[in-house]
Amino acid sequence: MPEITVLHIAMIGSALIVGLLLGWIVRGNRTEQEKEAISAGWREQMLAQQKEHARLLEQNKSLMEQNSQYQASNNDAKMRASELSTALKETFERRDELQRQIKDIRNNLESVVTERDQLLSDVNNHESNDISASTLLQERDATIEKLKLELQNWADRLPPLIERYRERNAQAELLEQQLEEALERIAAFEGMIGSDQTRVEPVDPDALRDGMDASNDPIDSIDTATDSADDSLPNEAGDDDDDPAPRDNLKLIKGVGPAIEKTLNEMGICRFSQIAEMSEYDIDRVAHRLKGFRSRIYREDWIGQARDLHDQKVSGQN
Repeated sequence: MPEITVLHIAMIGSALIVGLLLGWIVRGNRTEQEKEAISAGWREQMLAQQKEHARLLEQNKSLMEQNSQYQASNNDAKMRASELSTALKETFERRDELQRQIKDIRNNLESVVTERDQLLSDVNNHESNDISASTLLQERDATIEKLKLELQNWADRLPPLIERYRERNAQAELLEQQLEEALERIAAFEGMIGSDQTRVEPVDPDALRDGMDASNDPIDSIDTATDSADDSLPNEAGDDDDDPAPRDNLKLIKGVGPAIEKTLNEMGICRFSQIAEMSEYDIDRVAHRLKGFRSRIYREDWIGQARDLHDQKVSGQN
């Protein structure tokens, strides 16, 4: 067995030291590479987060602009609906006035015809009197001529009034149709309110009206509150138990059936005079109880029919 000298021990120690140094250097290099890889990964993640943040800010800005456009369009639709409602109300008032004028003209024509018949009868009764025959004939001719002029005057005035009534009626129907379309559009807008997410749907640009743009904005939920209308209208003279006057047959009004008559009676409306004197507020309350009969009340002219039936009733009692 060879003898281990100090030189051998020194060589072994030097080899161990050199191996340790080489291992430490290799480990240090590997650690530095790992640190650089981790730093690069963090930098990439931070850049990605910055880009995503910028994209979200831009998308939020676009959504806010689209929301503003939708609110402006909704306000414009509501304003147009209000204007159409006011114009429709004025048109119906003008139509009622024309109907009253036509009724007055008919009454005047009947009065003139009756007067003419009476004059002819008077002339026939006095033909036997030779002394006053000539005078009566002259008076009769003058009266007949006057009546002819009056009849011609009424005949000239009646066609323009009828034509004007037809024009107003056509305008009323057009305004009513536009109002219903505006209300449907408002209902569609309000139906969209209530979703917390943005809905992306294909939109035909030709189908949009009034320069409106399609919007993919999120719609904030809006609480809509409707004032609940009272279920009853006041009678002219109090409750039915305290009012001895009999109820009118409201089914004589065109468009009022047994079910509607029952509902009106439950609301305290039992006579023609109450319907004839209904205000806009009363009409709104009745339409609310009858589930949207407002346009039908105007279209079928419940107030005008009730006024005529009340006049007939009063004339029959007299």
